[in-house]
Amino acid sequence: MSVVDQPVRALPVGPVALARLFRVLGDETRVRILERLADGPATVAALVTALGMPPRSRVSNHLACLAHCGFVTRRRAGKHVVYSLAEVDVTRLLVLARGVAEPHVELLSTCSRIGPDWA
Repeated sequence: MSVVDQPVRALPVGPVALARLFRVLGDETRVRILERLADGPATVAALVTALGMPPRSRVSNHLACLAHCGFVTRRRAGKHVVYSLAEVDVTRLLVLARGVAEPHVELLSTCSRIGPDWA
């Protein structure tokens, strides 16, 4: 039985917490960070380079959010902090989300009700 075919069951997580989960994952930079960390641990400098996204402080702020919410862990390695995925299921969620978004990508790209235009 696929995930789509499984019945939705009530979990102790209410709609407010679930909506906040999607707000955390609803940022392009945080999604890109999670996808990069799915390939293995990385420092902020490595993430900035991989994502082509200066400044470091912006990436650090997104990492702080992801760490606070429990999606990434951090460990000190000498002068550097190395970030890793803490929640493997988040990569499964991203894969599932791509499958859900794929048939709707044109509509999603033109929806003016979700905020600024996206590329």
